[in-house]
Amino acid sequence: MPAFMEPFRIKAVEPIPFPVPLERRRALADAGYNLFRVPARAITIDLLTDSGTSAMSAAQWSALLSGDESYAGAASFERFEAVVRELTGYDHVIPVHQGRAAERILLGSLLQPGDVSVSNTHFDTTRASVEAAGASALDLPVDLPAAAPAPFGGDISLPQLQNLLQGPDGSSVRCVILTITNNAGGGQPVSLDNIAATRELCDRHGVTLLLDASRFAENAYLVTERDPGHAGRSPRDVAEMTFALADGCWASLKKDGIGNIGGMIGLRDAGLARRCREQLIAVEGFPTYGGLAGRDLDALARGLQEVTDPDYLRYRAQSARWFGAQLLDAGIPILEPTGCHAVYVDAAVLLPHVPPHRLPATALANELYLAGAVRVSELGTLVFGRRSPHGGPDIPAPRELVRFALPRRVYTKSHLEYVVEVAASVAAKAADVPGYRIVEQAATLRHFTAVLTPDASGDDEETSSEPLG
Repeated sequence: MPAFMEPFRIKAVEPIPFPVPLERRRALADAGYNLFRVPARAITIDLLTDSGTSAMSAAQWSALLSGDESYAGAASFERFEAVVRELTGYDHVIPVHQGRAAERILLGSLLQPGDVSVSNTHFDTTRASVEAAGASALDLPVDLPAAAPAPFGGDISLPQLQNLLQGPDGSSVRCVILTITNNAGGGQPVSLDNIAATRELCDRHGVTLLLDASRFAENAYLVTERDPGHAGRSPRDVAEMTFALADGCWASLKKDGIGNIGGMIGLRDAGLARRCREQLIAVEGFPTYGGLAGRDLDALARGLQEVTDPDYLRYRAQSARWFGAQLLDAGIPILEPTGCHAVYVDAAVLLPHVPPHRLPATALANELYLAGAVRVSELGTLVFGRRSPHGGPDIPAPRELVRFALPRRVYTKSHLEYVVEVAASVAAKAADVPGYRIVEQAATLRHFTAVLTPDASGDDEETSSEPLG
């Protein structure tokens, strides 16, 4: 197959809006300078997320017509359950309406106040679910060499994990979570060797090992591409080996389920699964539909079969690699090597004049929108920063990243070329990009609803911690 050719044909299209500069300025101001609040009708290219934004296949659309909408014991659930069991090897399959519902139910059923959850990096909603259970979230990402890009930059730090488990706080660790791929860490994959070594440490200390498997297929493909020991294996084989190493998982199937809605929990432990189902009934629905229509379960079952296709995954990786190279050529600093689901730009490097407490990742994301109605996602201090316990400026995030997420089977090469042109125009005037300050913010997951305002002053005025009204 030629490099970077879509392994599919396009059968249906939808129009793209092209708001003019005045409309873009008004839309961003009306949204409180928060791209989550900008309406889709004012977006030309939407790279905010790869979650729920994918294009379903003809086979998936056909599967919708087979949906059994029975409240309990639907045939759609039986088909979905069979596909998930075959893939993961887990006996207990629990559908939910999306990933954050899965992690809230599973972590809420597992963790107690005072427990510690350890991860390669907790994503924003995962951390919120851990803390909602009264537990603490601790990130132990691998230390990356400065000289050259690491093939498995998403790994957990095994020496730090071992020291923690052997130390005085080891008895408080209730679970280790490996996010594959590591979304907050630049979309980097986790190696099978790292997962196996984590499994050994967890077994030695009686700790539950869970996977956030939302992008399990992309992680599996990158293992086959970057680990010579698994170069001859199929992505499906590596995925099955990955699931076999863990006690369970959750997944947003809006990613590698190639669905517009849906998620799941998979477990070996019958007691934990029972507690999860009890919570599921209270907040999602009966355990055989979990907040989803039967037709959604059938579409997801088909998507889980399609997503490990090597040609499709090769195209995903090649697309991200090409896109990243084009951004680099345009003067945009990116994290390398690229993964599959997104390209991550280092806003701190591009905007050195904007300090972390003035949100450089937000500043870059907003400037991309103003320049060409391109919507991307801030993964810097607005998302991962922590409020100072002393009332001063926020404690900065480890990195000021902007994620250019790539919805599956949605945008073509020419769409991404447009994004590169927009990014190049922003890079050319980077020194003039202003910072931002927070006007209003929610107590948790503030980035979804916060109200911001441009602020080029660089002063240290405190931000408001009052919830949005």
